[in-house]
Formats: sequence, C-alpha cells, structure tokens
Amino acid sequence: MKIHRFAALGLLAFSPLAFAHPGHEAQGLLAGFMHPLTGLDHLLVMLAVGLWAGRIGGAARWQLPATFVAVMALGAVIGMAGYRLPAIETLLAASVMALGALLVISLRLPRALQAGLVALFALFHGIAHGSELATDQGLAVMFGMLAATTLLHIFGLVLSSRRLRLPVLVHSIFGCTMMVLGAWLLAS
Repeated sequence: MKIHRFAALGLLAFSPLAFAHPGHEAQGLLAGFMHPLTGLDHLLVMLAVGLWAGRIGGAARWQLPATFVAVMALGAVIGMAGYRLPAIETLLAASVMALGALLVISLRLPRALQAGLVALFALFHGIAHGSELATDQGLAVMFGMLAATTLLHIFGLVLSSRRLRLPVLVHSIFGCTMMVLGAWLLAS
C-alpha cells in the first residue's frame, strides 16, 4: 500500500463524524436533508455509488444512482410500515466495506449484478432510515434524505468525470478508506 493510502486512512481516523446515525431528534425536510451529510455510513455510500457509476461510465451513470434512490425510497416506506431487519447496523457497515472494495478492485460485473448490489445496499439504508422515521413528519424527512442522496450521487459522478481527470488513485484511496471505516463501524 502506498504512502498516500496510509495518509488518507490516518486523517480519517480522526473524523468527527464517527457515529453512523446521529441527529434523529430533529424532524422535517431539513433534518432529512442533513442526515446523509452527517451520517458517516450514508455519506460514504452515497458518494461511492456516484463514484462507481461514473467509473463504469455509459448508462450506469444514471442507472445506478436512480436505482439506489428508488429502492431506498421503497425501503424507507417498508421501514416506516414497521418492518425491521435484524443487525441492520452490521448490514450498513458491510455495505460501506463492499462499495469500498468495488472502488478499489475495479471488478467488471454484469450490469444486472451492479444494479442488484446497489439495490440491496439501498434497501438496507432505506429500511434503516424508514424505521427511524415512523413519525408524523416521516415523509418530509424521507424526501429531504432522498434529495440529499441524489445530490451526493451527483457529486460522486462529478468527481468521476473525465473532465476533472482525477487519477484512479483517488478512487483507490476513497475505496480503501471506506473499507477501513466500514470495518471500524462493524467493530463499534
């Protein structure tokens, strides 16, 4: 592993966003919008979906983010209806690690498998957040989360743009960081 990867991992070890799901006390559209920006697992996964889709290119640039947003909304509705997954925090941490690995290894997968993985991770996130939103303002919070999720996917796509000419090293560093933080989330 090169020194760049160690440096990035070291810096992120001191991240103040060390908790996966803080700040659910607030309600409404703004609270929902802010959650993906303050929940470490959510932030990493949303950026990674955009980065991965941009790296794959072609129709994946819109298919993977659109799949994530649609399935996350479905999962949120399922969660708001009272369905719970056992060990959901473990599944969320595993999604962080898996997307990090996909960014690092650049494995070519069939589009159906790419979309299936993104949908599975989106379902985990949707159910987790939907079960937390079973309040009178749940829909407003959900719409705020979906809007922020979409913007984070777009930001990941922009970072993967060939116009920016960011080296593949950026994807690798981000992917390695996600794998380490995903393992940290699993352990905590």
